[in-house]
Amino acid sequence: MRNFLAKISYPILILLTLLLGLSPFYPEPHLMEKLRMLREGSLTRPLDMFDLFFHSLPAVLLGIKVGLERPWRKNAE
Repeated sequence: MRNFLAKISYPILILLTLLLGLSPFYPEPHLMEKLRMLREGSLTRPLDMFDLFFHSLPAVLLGIKVGLERPWRKNAE
């Protein structure tokens, strides 16, 4: 996983996070809609679960990359 994330640049991950996190831009981004559905307990359809996974994946990868490469880490390799 570390090697895979090292090959992806930050600008690409940030762009993907913004594009997939905010698309479609109107009337409501899918990610916001699916997170609201998850909070309300109405996220039951497999397609909705896939949408949540798909639209949040770049943000999760970005968070993992930042966590693995943070300079303040004491056990840095």
